[in-house]
Amino acid sequence: MGIATDIIILVVVAFFCGLLLQRLGQPLILGYIAAGVILGPHTDGVTVSNVHQIELLAEIGIALLLFALGLEFSLKDLKPVKKIALIGTPIQIALTIGLGSGIGHFMGWDWKSSLWLGALISLSSTMVILKTLMNQGWLGTLSSKVMIGMLIVQDLAVIPMMVILPQLNNPALGLPALGLAALKAAGFIAGMILLGSRLLPGIMAHIAKLGSRELFLLGITAIGLGVGYLTYLVGLSFAFGAFVAGMVLNESDYGHQALSDIIPLRDLFGLLFFTSVGMLLDPAFIMEHLGSLALLVLVVGIGKGLIFAFIARLFRYSNVIPLALGLGLFQVGEFSFVLAQVGVSTNSIDKDVYSFVMSAAILTMVLTPLVSGQTARLYALKKRRFRHEALESSNIPVGGLRGHVIIAGGGRVGFQIAQVLKRLGLQFVIVELDHRRVEQAKEAGMTVVYGDVSQEIVLDAAGIKDASQLIVTIPGIVEARATIIQAQRLNNKIEIIARTSSSEYFDLLKNLGVSVVILPEFEASLEITHQSLLRLQVPSSEVQRYTDTVRQELYADWFSNNDDYRILSHLRGAEKQFDLQWILLSPESPIVDKSIGEIGVRKKTGASVVGVIREERLNANPDADFVFRPNDWVAIIGSESNRESFAKMASPVN
Repeated sequence: MGIATDIIILVVVAFFCGLLLQRLGQPLILGYIAAGVILGPHTDGVTVSNVHQIELLAEIGIALLLFALGLEFSLKDLKPVKKIALIGTPIQIALTIGLGSGIGHFMGWDWKSSLWLGALISLSSTMVILKTLMNQGWLGTLSSKVMIGMLIVQDLAVIPMMVILPQLNNPALGLPALGLAALKAAGFIAGMILLGSRLLPGIMAHIAKLGSRELFLLGITAIGLGVGYLTYLVGLSFAFGAFVAGMVLNESDYGHQALSDIIPLRDLFGLLFFTSVGMLLDPAFIMEHLGSLALLVLVVGIGKGLIFAFIARLFRYSNVIPLALGLGLFQVGEFSFVLAQVGVSTNSIDKDVYSFVMSAAILTMVLTPLVSGQTARLYALKKRRFRHEALESSNIPVGGLRGHVIIAGGGRVGFQIAQVLKRLGLQFVIVELDHRRVEQAKEAGMTVVYGDVSQEIVLDAAGIKDASQLIVTIPGIVEARATIIQAQRLNNKIEIIARTSSSEYFDLLKNLGVSVVILPEFEASLEITHQSLLRLQVPSSEVQRYTDTVRQELYADWFSNNDDYRILSHLRGAEKQFDLQWILLSPESPIVDKSIGEIGVRKKTGASVVGVIREERLNANPDADFVFRPNDWVAIIGSESNRESFAKMASPVN
């Protein structure tokens, strides 16, 4: 089967390696690299036979990585920390390149290899940092915003590096070659902004109107790779064109949909890329130069950490932020692999330099969670009362919250719940990890905390110890379970209402002590059935009886063992006997201008009038002297026959 066999073996081995690394708390990309090492030409055992062809496919992975980066990029993300991100990051990159050049010179490398070393170590890992921040509960702090802002600019810096650094292979051309490359890049970007920003969104809108999900995915992939190939034809980087295409599409109405659709394809080809990175690593070389490699990791980690701390102080960030940046961003990032691949493919660096830098990158990634986790502990030596940075939050009262509701997840379900609680004047706080949803909640004037709700410090920020109720709207059972366990550990008296995606998890949630479990898809299906049967002229009492029976069968365990569910069951049973119905009185109705007592509603029909809406005002429980008027909406309760009798009484006489 040739290359097909190689891809199958790569995917299977990468899966098991990724699974192992995930269990160890490490990024998946390290598992993919490990798979590449195992299947590479430098190890005994099963070996991929078409390494070069895998590397060619990996170029698509690079392009899709940068295409997705373009789709994700937004200047709004940089706004809170724009000065340190847009000015401080280039300074950090320049200083780190200088550090790397000095290290290379000390190791006896030529100037070009030393410069490449500096460029490669100047980039940090977005994937590793985001995972680390989430695990530690630091997302939403000011230091995390600074880190993410600087990481975004670092990722963008890969583009000019990929264009400029290969030009150093021919120093005789000097500035003219670099100038020509810069002019080509500027011209291409200008053309994409002027033409692409009008043409590409129009193409995507046309494809979206066709209603085919497969065609939409094919369309965005064709745009990303097609524009990349166009830049390759004019002498620029294939990946550079894909990035610009993504950035242009991001401004269209279909940017978010394009990103969500392209991610699985990006991850699959990204797997091929990272395994191809591992194939170039020689374990024998690493063992032979283990001392030099350890020294390189130590010098890069300390030197780069000090540079980040210095940049933070330079831009007047104090307290824990310089330490958090230094201990968090010292590693070498995944886009260094992309840049290193360009260096190898253009013969700008040799295999020894590649092995040194990539091995150092992997080791620094592995060390990141351990080193970054010491931030609070080390800063506490200086500030004894320091516990944690304040998380990003909005509209929290000065005196805090008490007896409030915590909504875990601010998606469609959580946001709707919050709107109802807000109208009722009840105190609540939304905890959400998606920054766009956080901004939506802020704009609506809602109390919100940005962070991972399963983390203790995030729940503390939401006032878990003083909360009366936790509503878990997260559909994923793993995240929901972690949130429930953490919440009960911090407040064992809190009442929990949870959403679940499957009835299979009922027993699990019940054992966790959840008070009420809701299955949204099931409730939606019952309501659709309810409306359908009513329009098929099935009596409403029969419809209600059917839906209640089905609901009780599903929630049988709760009905039998939970007082709240038993009460709810009785209430729903009462609904069957006392259905409420609204009837509009036309001007020709024989009961208009007559009082309830005069008509003898209760005596003649058996129904009871419980409310009348007149001129948008509700008159609740009207007495016997209440007189009906034209266009009144009358609310009655009673059995089906009682309500039918009243409807006949109120109908105009033919």
